[in-house]
Amino acid sequence: MKKITVIGGGTGTFVVLSGLKKYPLDLSVVVTMMDSGGSTGRLRDQLGILPPGDLRQCLVALSDAPLLWRKLFLYRFEKGDLEGHNFGNIFLAALEKVSNSYDEAIETVSYVLKTKGKVIPVTLNKLHLVAEYENGKKVTGEGLIDENHSEKSRIKTVYLEPQGKANPKAIKSIEESDYIVIGPGDLYTSIIPVLLVRGVKEAMRKSKAKIVYIMNMMTKSGQTTSYKAFDHVADLVKYLGREPEVVLINNGEISSDILSSYEHYNEVKVVNDLNKNGYQIIERDLVDITKVEKNSSDILYRSILRHDSEKVAKTLVSIFDKVRP
Repeated sequence: MKKITVIGGGTGTFVVLSGLKKYPLDLSVVVTMMDSGGSTGRLRDQLGILPPGDLRQCLVALSDAPLLWRKLFLYRFEKGDLEGHNFGNIFLAALEKVSNSYDEAIETVSYVLKTKGKVIPVTLNKLHLVAEYENGKKVTGEGLIDENHSEKSRIKTVYLEPQGKANPKAIKSIEESDYIVIGPGDLYTSIIPVLLVRGVKEAMRKSKAKIVYIMNMMTKSGQTTSYKAFDHVADLVKYLGREPEVVLINNGEISSDILSSYEHYNEVKVVNDLNKNGYQIIERDLVDITKVEKNSSDILYRSILRHDSEKVAKTLVSIFDKVRP
């Protein structure tokens, strides 16, 4: 059975895992642990816990439990003192407090949700993401970087404070994988933070796994404003330490209504300007035509355009069959 490790966090990773869990694969996900926005940020600040949001999404994505359990862990309170909080985040926060270890907490949720794969935090250290921009500005905190939509200057560099070290289970998963899937997801707040943890970049270089990078469909204001496909790959390689073997990019049509919604945030469709390099370029229609409804109590800006989980999974499995490790 092929060993697959997915890298990232948030909605993009949720989509990939939701599709891949339906195939006979030895599936793991190494999850970013720097989230500091929304419900996760509030719980992190008030309780001093590790950020639960991205872990919770990955656990639900891999869940084979009845639909009601999955809906419960995604439920967001709309009124009262808990307004904006996610039930799954609160559940994980409480488990962290009563468990003997964080591993035990994750194993408990995995048991409840009947997950079809391993969910691995990239680090067990409490870290913050810092971004420095070309204009000299510095922003600390993944949540603040993510919501910094008005920033016109490009990001010069990102790093962690403190540096922290990788979870040994994350390193083992990366080194033993046949294939590593990176993205889709915000480049500087979902993907690169994983690569910044001490030991991860070295494990990526050491691993014999083939790397598949799934390109975002839209740019992200304040992070990848005006970026084309090549810019995304170049920035990824800078922190990854090696080129991916495959870049998967959408060539499906995106409706004018959705494009207009993104224009409000100065975000546009990522233009494919990739030429033949050391990696293979695969273009497919990956657009999910389902309209995304936003919860009224959710204070964070969310993407309304998603990759289709079934299309992505089918394409990835085809790549796994053709691109030999």
